[in-house]
Amino acid sequence: MTSWRDRLNRMSGKTQITVCRIFVHLAGREVAPLLGVLNQAAQDAIDSEGEMQALGEGLVAICESLLQYDEYWQSAANEGDVFWNEGDADDYVTELFTDSAQRYGTARESDLDNEEDELLLPVTENLVVMLTVAYEGSADALETDLANMSALRAGLKTLINLHYAGRLRAIQVHFSPARLGDELTADQMLLNFPELVPL
Repeated sequence: MTSWRDRLNRMSGKTQITVCRIFVHLAGREVAPLLGVLNQAAQDAIDSEGEMQALGEGLVAICESLLQYDEYWQSAANEGDVFWNEGDADDYVTELFTDSAQRYGTARESDLDNEEDELLLPVTENLVVMLTVAYEGSADALETDLANMSALRAGLKTLINLHYAGRLRAIQVHFSPARLGDELTADQMLLNFPELVPL
């Protein structure tokens, strides 16, 4: 049900901006290749200096990879809000960015110096991907509880569609651990991602 404020904003021509953050927790040694996809998207974002098209292409690659690894999904969560003021939406995106960046292992570190070291590194059995987006208008598949398999699949596919529709206004990706060799333990999962709900 729309409020009188929503109707007034529509009449005044203000654009609705929706901000949401999705958490996806995957488990199993087989998820390690996803770190390559995530780090490549991060590097492409840096190389493009945050250009939205490049960010969107990286988001699509990540969502497609997550969908391919759905058998390893363990838990998920999502949150968000709707804004009619761009400044308020920007503030919320910044707030979510700061929170995501403070989670364990999300800082990107320099690449490994020696390929031989890669063979000796432990492989994490937990990976949490945090996707934060702002988009114009609404998207029912993202504005619902995504803590079940079918809803999460629909939400990730909707993120892909929002990119191709040109509706994305901001994209942020964080992940923990940030690189091969870092580990995210069960205790760290409970401490740093208490909002996750088993799928």
